[in-house]
Amino acid sequence: MHITMETLPTPADALFTILQKLGIHYDLYHHAPIFTVEEGAHLKAEIPGTHCRNLFLRDKKKRMFLITAANETQIDLKALEAGNMLDCGRVSFGSPERLWDHLGIRPGSVNPFTLINDQNREVTAVLDDAMMRADIINVHPMDNAMTVGIAPNDLLKFLEYTGHSPLILDF
Repeated sequence: MHITMETLPTPADALFTILQKLGIHYDLYHHAPIFTVEEGAHLKAEIPGTHCRNLFLRDKKKRMFLITAANETQIDLKALEAGNMLDCGRVSFGSPERLWDHLGIRPGSVNPFTLINDQNREVTAVLDDAMMRADIINVHPMDNAMTVGIAPNDLLKFLEYTGHSPLILDF
């Protein structure tokens, strides 16, 4: 399957409208597009809060997981499998096509808000316990040229709105 440059199912402006409707306060920051944690390292000095990354995984049974964690949190994929933290078998990164089909986003812009596009709730949301204890968490709002800072409880409110009950794990 080939990914085309289709319009995002939920662009940033639509997301902002939903956040406002839910009464979720956010701070919006614009910057050059970043595709990796390393590329965005300079933003830590400019944007207050805990900066986060996302991993889109699937197991052999084709179950999918979206892990959102603080950049500093070490995630050992083998430990996820062996320790049954996710009650799954061997995990691997989901393909760009699978990412588009289930979360409506392209690599480099993955964020927890994309779960709004998982209307069949086929993707399990997994949140980092350390991240959830922060005052503010920073993630992309569908566009990797922007970052939003929100309170962890507001992320939970958003996920509840999407019908996702996240697992909160201590990695």
